[in-house]
Amino acid sequence: MNTATLDSGAIATAIVEVHASRFGQVSDARVSFDGNDDPLHRGVKQGCAALGFIDIDAECLARAWCAQTERTGGFDARAWPANPVDFGLRPFPPTAREDAFPRCPTALGLYAVLPDAQWVGRMAGAGVPTVQLRFKSDDAQAIEREVVAAVEAVRGTDSLLFINDHWQQAIDAGAYGLHLGQEDLDALSPAQLQAIRASGMRLGVSTHGYAEMLRADRASPSYIAMGAVYPTTLKRMATAPQGVARLAAYAKLMHGYPQVGIGGIDEQRMPEVAATGVGSIAVVRAIVSDPDPEAAAARLMAICGR
Repeated sequence: MNTATLDSGAIATAIVEVHASRFGQVSDARVSFDGNDDPLHRGVKQGCAALGFIDIDAECLARAWCAQTERTGGFDARAWPANPVDFGLRPFPPTAREDAFPRCPTALGLYAVLPDAQWVGRMAGAGVPTVQLRFKSDDAQAIEREVVAAVEAVRGTDSLLFINDHWQQAIDAGAYGLHLGQEDLDALSPAQLQAIRASGMRLGVSTHGYAEMLRADRASPSYIAMGAVYPTTLKRMATAPQGVARLAAYAKLMHGYPQVGIGGIDEQRMPEVAATGVGSIAVVRAIVSDPDPEAAAARLMAICGR
């Protein structure tokens, strides 16, 4: 079943339809619940798996749905879990936590992910509010040069610059922020993570489902990126495209954070992504592959501005 075409209520109803016999009478979408009712956990998890959620995300949803049911006193098929308490998240807002990374704007707007410092300067000059240097190289000196050049390229503009992956170079160059993938975040030692936090840089973290959002939350980052929303050829993804229905559910759950939707988003798809409630939309090819990148950026910013 393709969750990209379903709203969260339809997904919840599908879980009940798949496992109605486990829940008993569900004609009104509610049943009583005993907190020790293990079949409920199993049924929800299997239902989520049938809807295409990977095992670790299905497990997160099963636990959250059981916690929600126990908290409210009844299983409700119309109530897709969206309360941070039911997922065991730390108290919101994250900015109030002692270990929180510095704040960034709630709405980062159009977020251009760019291959080198020249592109960063070009899009900063075009007025793109948020830019990311995603420079891939094994040459440490080349990385340092590009990071320094990117920081210089946004100087005097209103663009906020995030550096992808290269955290030490980002600190040394005085970048506004750092963006890390889940694996890169996990690879950091506590001392390294604290060094990034102490530098005053903002931190954004990529996530690809419920389990990764919960892991990212432990670091109290400045924003959370969620995707891939649509199929993308830029990198090999371990999970299937999330779709806008899931993205909307993620945005509702992680409301305490600025949020970025990312992955396969182009001009035609941008309005439905914006409608999910995320405050920022990241694009790559929609700008760098356009014959007139500045004009493309202007159109995309106009859509984000709506």
